[in-house]
Amino acid sequence: MEELQNVLHMNHGEGDNSYAKNSGQPKQAILKAKPLLEESIVELYCSNNFPGGDCIRFADMGCSSGPNALIPSWEAAEALHMAAMKQNRKPPTLQVFLNDLPGNDFNTIFKTLPSFHQKLKKLGKDHPDHDHESVSCFITAVPGSFHGRLFPPSFLHFVFSSFSLHWLSQVPEGLVSESGVPLNKENIYPAKTSPPGVHKAYLEQFEKDFTRFLKLRSEELIPGGRMVLTIRGNQSKEDSTKNYRPILMELIGMGLQAMVSEGMVEERKLDTFNVPMYAPSLEEIQNVIEREGSYNINLLEKFELSWEAGSVDINGDNSLDARVRQALKLIRSVSEPILASHFGNSIMDDLFKRLSIRLKDCMEKGVGILTNLLISLTKK
Repeated sequence: MEELQNVLHMNHGEGDNSYAKNSGQPKQAILKAKPLLEESIVELYCSNNFPGGDCIRFADMGCSSGPNALIPSWEAAEALHMAAMKQNRKPPTLQVFLNDLPGNDFNTIFKTLPSFHQKLKKLGKDHPDHDHESVSCFITAVPGSFHGRLFPPSFLHFVFSSFSLHWLSQVPEGLVSESGVPLNKENIYPAKTSPPGVHKAYLEQFEKDFTRFLKLRSEELIPGGRMVLTIRGNQSKEDSTKNYRPILMELIGMGLQAMVSEGMVEERKLDTFNVPMYAPSLEEIQNVIEREGSYNINLLEKFELSWEAGSVDINGDNSLDARVRQALKLIRSVSEPILASHFGNSIMDDLFKRLSIRLKDCMEKGVGILTNLLISLTKK
């Protein structure tokens, strides 16, 4: 597989299969976190009593591209503007750092900055009582992995991240036996048919990566700094036993298995591919935060989204087939780069056609639901 940092990105551009055109579900997660983000940044602003014009440094880690990329920055700016207005204070300056891997499509984000700043100016002019000064917002990109250090010590006031931290820094070690036999044969992710050692290896890699993320951010945040995170989650063991829901990567793996059996994909190709992603349970997340020890937990809860949440058919079609198409476009926009880097572009259309059949079957049975986690932390 190519170097992970070169292939871990969403589909670029604004085409039919691009992330920019198919990110309705991730937008729903950002909107789910909106009240918590606004409440947290206003509490930070008020408790630290920032003088008028002081700078609040806000990092969005794993910002990706497309229309969602600036939503958290807008929510933060709007909340600070309203808080300053209520207290009759000059609003602070907001310095935003958009972080993602170097392969991210930052150019698509930059094209939307003029309209973002126009909207921000309008925020102050639209106040009914007077022409209130709006928040000054300066936005820059910070290419790099959030699994490494990104900022100076005690520099940031606020960290936000949505639907990013389930991506691991590497494929877990321990997925090959001492004799060189792949342990997760016929799967690309810890599935029901994977041996316990595969699940253990993935959990250990996630715990290592998330612990490091928390530690690095604690070095970069000021004392009392805040973090709001959303992350793809998984069911607890108890919930999974009662009502098992497949992870989407399991369904993609099933499609690849069928293509191996038909001679369209080499068996060795499938057996040597494992997706560097782990969706933790709420209990697993809580254990890591408490062991790392740098933060107080303000909120830790689950929420659910359907696979096609936030997707709208341009013709207003809400049929099952239309919802499957919308869900498939999102999945393809997220997973195609890493899949194509290993299996080649030539099988992608066939693979996702097969996936659509499995998606439809799951959605008909009512298991087209994803568990997600919402987390609010304060640095001690």
